[in-house]
Amino acid sequence: MNSNTVAADHGWEQSLSTRGGGGGGYDGSEFQGTSRKVSFWPLFKHHLRDWVIIVIMAILEIIDYVLVPPYHRFVSEHNINYFTFPSNKYTVPTWSVLVIAVIIPLLIFFLYFLRRRSILDFHNAFLGLATAITLTALLTDAIKNVVGMPRPNFFHTCFPDGIPQYSADVDRRVICHPNSKSEYEDGYKSFPSGHASWCFAGLGYLSMYLAGKMGLFDKRGYSSRVFIVAMPLLLAALVSISRVDDYQHRWVDIIFAALLGAAVGYFCYRTFYPSVYSEWAGLPHEYPPQSIFAHGQHPTSMPPAMQNGTNDVERGRM
Repeated sequence: MNSNTVAADHGWEQSLSTRGGGGGGYDGSEFQGTSRKVSFWPLFKHHLRDWVIIVIMAILEIIDYVLVPPYHRFVSEHNINYFTFPSNKYTVPTWSVLVIAVIIPLLIFFLYFLRRRSILDFHNAFLGLATAITLTALLTDAIKNVVGMPRPNFFHTCFPDGIPQYSADVDRRVICHPNSKSEYEDGYKSFPSGHASWCFAGLGYLSMYLAGKMGLFDKRGYSSRVFIVAMPLLLAALVSISRVDDYQHRWVDIIFAALLGAAVGYFCYRTFYPSVYSEWAGLPHEYPPQSIFAHGQHPTSMPPAMQNGTNDVERGRM
């Protein structure tokens, strides 16, 4: 660690001890209000390796989605009837999943930033969401390729003219003549649903973010907060159900994907925020940003409940 970093960290710790009312050095106790003192670049440098990992995961996801072919699960004349559902137009286009699962949460984060001006909160909310989405996408497509489950409408992908052909041996394996290779490969990517996993990762993350900010579990019982927090989950559920209605997936595909996305979203949220049941719900974990090479050496701490209404939204007052 260089001298500038040490000086910066010493100044941070000194300011913390002063705010806490203590006369000595920083002892790892709780502190408040420091998120407003954090500037963007020290925070970004502190998390630079995290952003690099996100970029790496995104690259791996693109490779997995574009270049890695899925396993071709056995389909024959004997079981083709399981894959003869009609091919409907997508109710929710694939491109709109990015808007629903990523852009909408980011917009909520930004609107909150305009109100509270907390660089730490906006950065960590963004970083947590980016981690949740990229990790979920990578896991989803990796599982898709390994499982290679045909979609419910695979018959129409395999035989777009409606005329089936099978091998002459005892297996009677399908001999597909698809319109394009990309459609044919996509026909083996039923399990799990990408729409469902993305939406439950992004909107599930947003739901927990709102629950923390609004103090959903502060024991004061406001139904309006329950309604607002539940809306992202309802949207994620509706998008997922549309995939069954379009005969692109089965129920098991979207249930597994929803659990996967929600689990990843939850763990990513808890990486940057305390539990929504906590006294500090909605307040990002606070720490003095350090250099890249000092990553992970900061003291572990958690901000206390804010006093005098300084963070009224986090404390449940809107």
